[in-house]
Amino acid sequence: MQPHQLSSGDVIADRRADYARMLEEGGEPEAAAELMEQALELVPAWAAGWYRLAAYLEKAGKGEAAIEAYRRTLVLDPEDIFGAALKLALLGDVATPDRPPSRYVERLFDDYADRFEAALVEKLDYSVPQKLAALVASTGRRYERAVDLGCGTGLLGPEIRSAVGRLEGFDLSQNMLAKAAEKQVYDTLAQADLSLAPELSGLFADAAHHRADLVTAADVLMYLGNLESVFAIIGELAASGADIAFSVEDAGDGDGFHLAPSLRYAHSETYVRMLLARHGLEVLATVKSVIRKDGGKPVSGILFLTRKPA
Repeated sequence: MQPHQLSSGDVIADRRADYARMLEEGGEPEAAAELMEQALELVPAWAAGWYRLAAYLEKAGKGEAAIEAYRRTLVLDPEDIFGAALKLALLGDVATPDRPPSRYVERLFDDYADRFEAALVEKLDYSVPQKLAALVASTGRRYERAVDLGCGTGLLGPEIRSAVGRLEGFDLSQNMLAKAAEKQVYDTLAQADLSLAPELSGLFADAAHHRADLVTAADVLMYLGNLESVFAIIGELAASGADIAFSVEDAGDGDGFHLAPSLRYAHSETYVRMLLARHGLEVLATVKSVIRKDGGKPVSGILFLTRKPA
């Protein structure tokens, strides 16, 4: 049994875990936690089980016990595919990390790929691709080569395809890339990790530096805290005179970023503008807008259109 498996490998433990989930969904997180503890007595090396126990304890208002369970999850799963470190940060046990573990983000979207578009577009009123495409269209330019960072299932691609000669898409999740390929909009699709240095990211394995006259990143930067690596990558991707269009969740006042309860990062306009200035990018336009709903509440975002000077 691998410690990160969603199944414990023990029929009785799995059955108790299933009952625990039903109790939690029925509004009884404390009873769910008690039953989950019984399951973990049978399979103490089950990382997914400890993560579920931690979530039940947190919902039951038992913060210290939840912290201990999240810590145990991390011990059993050092790659942190469940994002336990992010939970510990929200609970005040550790400092907020600059970025989530890449394996956590990859697994999150690999698991989410099949229902991503239905959930985001139909239920959460997601509108970033259309709004970002409108910003790009406002330049009146036709682009020779565009690179769509964090392309996901390819929602932005169809919106900008008519203004682009060649369109490349990159994402951390192979399952999301497979969904994007079904749209037959992108000329090339490949895996890349925006949290890494440019040469390690995967964006330049088979392609040249400074090749894009348009770089886009729709609703992906909220899965990174510190955005230095992203703008370093953009600097290597963008040709002189290139346009760069992207979105962030709006952190409001302040000059930094914070981790939200959704386990996504929000960035302040001041922080983003500071990074743009540091990397020599000129701000052409910004748009503040509701970009989706989360838990029935609107999520505010900022869309940026910037340019690398010629």
